[in-house]
Amino acid sequence: MVGVRAARLAELTKVGPGLLASLVIAAAAAFLADHYAGPVMLFALLLGMAMNFLSEVDRCKAGISFASRTVLRLGVALLGFRITLREVAALGWQPVVLVIAVVTLTILISIWAAKALGFKPEFGLLSGGATAICGASAAMAISAALPPHERKERATGFTIIGVSTLSTVAMILYPAISKLFGFDDNHAGIFIGATVHDVAQVVGAGYAISPEAGDTATVVKLMRVAMLLPVIVCIGLWARSKGGHGDGERPPLLPWFVTAFAALVVLNSLIPIPEFVRDAGNTASRWCLVAAIAALGMKTHFQEIIDIGWKPVVLMILETMLIAGLVLAVIWGGWI
Repeated sequence: MVGVRAARLAELTKVGPGLLASLVIAAAAAFLADHYAGPVMLFALLLGMAMNFLSEVDRCKAGISFASRTVLRLGVALLGFRITLREVAALGWQPVVLVIAVVTLTILISIWAAKALGFKPEFGLLSGGATAICGASAAMAISAALPPHERKERATGFTIIGVSTLSTVAMILYPAISKLFGFDDNHAGIFIGATVHDVAQVVGAGYAISPEAGDTATVVKLMRVAMLLPVIVCIGLWARSKGGHGDGERPPLLPWFVTAFAALVVLNSLIPIPEFVRDAGNTASRWCLVAAIAALGMKTHFQEIIDIGWKPVVLMILETMLIAGLVLAVIWGGWI
């Protein structure tokens, strides 16, 4: 027993400083987001990048890596508290079909566009998945599921910056676009929920129109969050077909955090979980993801982001325009 306690204490001592640094940066990002109404994920990434010298400090390295991997996966798993199958079923089959079709088309076209621009298909999957599903959270989850690559963290950091910035722009513009097209509250909510990247910006844009539009937008957005599960399963199948993550072993079809995510969705749907438990799970998920992004920022240098060039910017703008255009066409065409 004494030996086990000593081992746990040694492990905590090893990861403690870097994990504490990630949590402090996450708290600072949350403060800025609350007081200046900005995207907390973007603040966390930028503050982390400003403190990237900590990733070179020996005492902090282990904790920063722990936050960017294990804490990230825990945050993704806890996203399952956000979704119930009842909420999805309440909207009917048409919005469900719309979400599945739009997410699938956006990701597939993004992979094709990335290859056309000279990037690896993984970058199209990462950026397209972030655009199509739930912004920075999806970028982190997809990055965690992708096989290791020397440029993966840099690509993930760039994707988070791009998707957070574009999501904020969409939050401002899309309510005006809904009004321009003469959408009622239901259609405006579907448009907002099916196109804006991050959950927080969906809520902001939806409720800026009306409470009814906000409710619809939130449920449609959660349907997109639910698409994270099949997308990661597909990534797992693809990774297994390539023969593993470079260590000679085949990766699991469902990583533990995806299994936990699915279990929480089912549990949340079948059992009446108290509201305070769901709120606690959502809060824990948010803090885990913000801390993980702060850790990712500490492992990233500004120059690495700048060196990526203009092509990824064009790709992410095109992805944003694509998903908005697809949803507008469906609603304007009277198919929903």
